Amino acid sequence: MRKILFSIFFLIIFLFPVFGEDLHKEDNQDYYAQLAVSNLDYMVTVGDIYRLSYSMSGSFVSYEIMVDSSYNMRIGNFGIVKAYGKSYIELKKEVESVVLKNFPMSGVQFVLVSPALFTVKITGEVSSTTEKKVWGLTRVSEAIQDLLTEYSSTRNIKIKSENGKVKVVDLFKAKRNGDLSNNPYVRPGDEIIVQRMERKVSISGEVERPGTYELLPGENLKELVEKYGNGLTEFADLSRIEIFRVKSDDSVSGQMLYLNAKSLEDETLTGFNMQCYDSVKVMSFKNLKPVVFVEGAVLSDTNESGTELLSSNKLSLNFDYAMNYAFFVRNHRNIFTSVSDLKNAYIKRGQEIISIDLEKILYDSSYYSELTVENGDTLLVPFKQFFVTVSGAVNNPGRYPYIPDRTYEYYVGLAGGFIKSQNSGEAVSLTDSNGKHFSKKTFVPPEAMIEAKTNSFLYYFNQVGGVVTTLVSIVLSSLTLLVTLGVF
Repeated sequence: MRKILFSIFFLIIFLFPVFGEDLHKEDNQDYYAQLAVSNLDYMVTVGDIYRLSYSMSGSFVSYEIMVDSSYNMRIGNFGIVKAYGKSYIELKKEVESVVLKNFPMSGVQFVLVSPALFTVKITGEVSSTTEKKVWGLTRVSEAIQDLLTEYSSTRNIKIKSENGKVKVVDLFKAKRNGDLSNNPYVRPGDEIIVQRMERKVSISGEVERPGTYELLPGENLKELVEKYGNGLTEFADLSRIEIFRVKSDDSVSGQMLYLNAKSLEDETLTGFNMQCYDSVKVMSFKNLKPVVFVEGAVLSDTNESGTELLSSNKLSLNFDYAMNYAFFVRNHRNIFTSVSDLKNAYIKRGQEIISIDLEKILYDSSYYSELTVENGDTLLVPFKQFFVTVSGAVNNPGRYPYIPDRTYEYYVGLAGGFIKSQNSGEAVSLTDSNGKHFSKKTFVPPEAMIEAKTNSFLYYFNQVGGVVTTLVSIVLSSLTLLVTLGVF
């Protein structure tokens, strides 16, 4: 019976930390405690609270121990354990070993209940000198991340410990190479001193890792390309390297420099001295691809088709040599809109004008064009022009340019207005391009027909008036002649 009770007691002691953590898993203390006990790097810190639990002569003993500034921990009546410079795992093994020497079957457990919080001082090139609250698993980068300024250096950060020793760390090496010795955990009494950066430059274009970097003394263009940019891509064109120098003695607005280096061993790269805020761009061979210009009723190639086009555009688009115009046009179908006159497009090649039916290319999948794209071609896409036809009893019948949101009165006005002697009451017949009638109050659609009705009585009378007068004259003359002859 005694063995059974002891086994149950042992299980309770062994599982107690797990159950306790599960009940308080939302609590910050438990969260940080779990992180600390699962991390082999967690160092015993002043202010840590540990719980020691074991069985002694059939009785359960459990109490908490706080680490004081001496780092000497009294373990009950078993003696003192020195905790300075030890990790949690090392301390746990030592404490449990001490208890087990005295009570071999005690089921001893030594757990971290609450990791210590402490402050470190952050000074130097920061937004403000700060004492920041941290804990034993806070690294230098995390402590300073929201305090850096545009001029802060991440390559030269000093950490002055409580005993006065100074260590210099380089966060770039920690981030790029995974060298965490350059991003250590902070400790109680540390002062982090952020230095001011000396040279910060940027690189873009055909390098594997474009970005902005802080150079160390002695590092120049070669290091920027090889070390920081991680080398060139296969498309890099070292005959065309552009450098924009913000600070120039020759111009207040800066200066553009152009370099021509055939290889990374070239003295141009090795010896070129970089200045603060220099911006380097390594050009691409892809930019040397042949180009065709597209003008007129087209959108930017990045816009979605159907976006309203308010004015003419001019695009320059690259293509591969010997590309067929059908493939080229289909690859850039998003540049065309509802106002693009696809059927009447043409290519200007020097003095030659070549017609091209873009509508057939885009909407006839079986269509194949034998026309190939040539470097310097200009593909012109006119705007589709709509008209409205005005006929009937108006002064100037004809076709007039379509203007959106206009009623029939606008177009009748363009046609010189109604001929009042022919049209009564402004009677009109309005039909759209499909022959469907629409109301006078409706805006006239493109390609509509406006017919001014000829419905005036005087107009029709004038059409037959001459004939009627002639007939009346003949009848009266006949009657007069018959009377004279004595017929009546």
